Amino acid sequence: MSAPGVLSFTQQGWEQVLAKVKRALVYLDAACAESLHWGCGSTRLLEAVGGPECHLREFEPAAVGGGAKQPKAVFVLSCLLKGRTVETLRDIICRSHFQYCVVVTAVNHAVHLTANHVPAAAAAELEGQQPVFEQLEEKLCEWMGNMNYTAEVLHVPLLLAPVAPHLALTPAFASLFPLLPQDVHLLNSARPDKRRLGSLSEVDATALTPELFLQIRCLVSGLSSLCEHFGVREECFAVGSLSRIIAADLANYAPAKNRRKTATGRASVVFVDRTLDLTGATGHHGDNLVEKIISVLPQLPGHTNDVMVNMVELTALQNEEKSQSMVAPGCLAQPKDAAAKALWEALLSTKHKEAVMEVRRHLVEAASRENLPIKMSMGRVTPGQLLSYIHLFKNNLKALVSHCGLLQLGLATVQTLKHPQTAKWDNFLAFERLLLQSIGESTMSVVLNQLLPMMKPLNQRTDNDYSPEELLILLIYIYSVGGEFTVDKDLGEAEEKVKKALAQVFCEESELSPLLQKITGCDSSIKLTFHKSKIAVDELFTSLRDIAGARNLMKQFKSVYVPGNHTHQASYKPLLRQVVEEIFNPEKPDPVDIEHMSSGLTDLLKTGFSMFMKVK
Repeated sequence: MSAPGVLSFTQQGWEQVLAKVKRALVYLDAACAESLHWGCGSTRLLEAVGGPECHLREFEPAAVGGGAKQPKAVFVLSCLLKGRTVETLRDIICRSHFQYCVVVTAVNHAVHLTANHVPAAAAAELEGQQPVFEQLEEKLCEWMGNMNYTAEVLHVPLLLAPVAPHLALTPAFASLFPLLPQDVHLLNSARPDKRRLGSLSEVDATALTPELFLQIRCLVSGLSSLCEHFGVREECFAVGSLSRIIAADLANYAPAKNRRKTATGRASVVFVDRTLDLTGATGHHGDNLVEKIISVLPQLPGHTNDVMVNMVELTALQNEEKSQSMVAPGCLAQPKDAAAKALWEALLSTKHKEAVMEVRRHLVEAASRENLPIKMSMGRVTPGQLLSYIHLFKNNLKALVSHCGLLQLGLATVQTLKHPQTAKWDNFLAFERLLLQSIGESTMSVVLNQLLPMMKPLNQRTDNDYSPEELLILLIYIYSVGGEFTVDKDLGEAEEKVKKALAQVFCEESELSPLLQKITGCDSSIKLTFHKSKIAVDELFTSLRDIAGARNLMKQFKSVYVPGNHTHQASYKPLLRQVVEEIFNPEKPDPVDIEHMSSGLTDLLKTGFSMFMKVK
């Protein structure tokens, strides 16, 4: 993905939306807000709305409606216009005084036909028509109370949140996760005995729940729009069972087939199941400042990929450590600030030490341009030194406004370096390295027994000990990097000890975090008995074993673990790196784990390096 491709795709989509919002009350759902946040910035939306009053509201059932002086509303939604979404639309409109409603959906009309069970043959005959959108337009007028009022429903592909020129995220699909072996049992419960699935490898689109299939089709719709923007005819490849389903759906998606007939460019799209390698997601091996910033600073509410930066250092307010609430937090996304964007992109791709020096360099240059009294100091960069540079901007409003984006990234760096969690990072790294050595030399039971002394209930923990969430991270790391293992008596005993200790840790928490509430099914620690906790932990370990066996179906990519020898320590080799090396190594035989999905009627599976040679 080239820089203009990802960014221009998102910005073009938002320009279509912004053309509709003048003097309107705008309702956004969380995923669309995140796309706007990274792609254009909320100020761009405020400018487009204009007028003395501007109201942006979260799209939710309890959202405040429009008053008598607010006749126009624009709803920007990332999801299908169906079910609860339509009910929420109705409720907001019925308690408002709107005369003009625009509803923008990120999901195209073809997917709405699928969601309404329109057969493919009938859908093909409706080309150019949009009956689902037209019916909703009538409903909107009905809810506004006058059929002569104006209603519009349109599709704009607001799929991506472009974090960097070569990195875009899909916030609407943050919860889409590959299936695990235990999910096969759930799928089988809805199937007759004769058509039971034996393993994940047998799961196809027809076996999925309707909800999951529609979620995948919504993703495919957005990806097809992206390929259309690039002007490419894509070849779809997959590594893993859910990726195979998504790649096949994109390959055989009817609007995509029509689009490919006129596309001039070519591209490969490779889908990879995240469950095949959770080591990278949970490990602390990355020597990267951004990884640490996102890990330790509090999440920006409603966002999946940005954090809150405390800006109190640039105000006259008292900075009291006990006060956790931030009135106006800063963030990492700075789409309107060229200097801050350049720094952000540098932080993403450099090592920790160089990244901190880059932050200092940008602050020094900005202070120099504003003629602020900066005192240069060389050598090691400290949080105090960076903070002293940031404080120079505090009483100079012009300089503060000019470099606000840069100062937010500077404060994010300072707060991360000073954060107690950052000091624990080295503890994680040391233990993970120890685990890598142990996995090569010992059985899984020995590895789990090494973790046991670290599982301490709240009243025995210090700041250096692991919290319940951190213990879960370590367990996922152990099972993912270890991969397939032999189940024996020793392992059974070791797992039972760890389960019992973990269940006890959960029970003795004074407050349950949102994650622990979800895992245990209890909204308060008072309700969590040891019995309930043990049941939850047993289910957790079923998932952990599934994660360990996620690569069982692979032939080449069976391991992310590289054993040590006399000259090198044992190490972790990311699956994505292995996939890319496999694709670009012409000397190796055909990659059997990278499956090519044909767009032919028979949906034949093909593999082979030769398939990649045909595309750029």
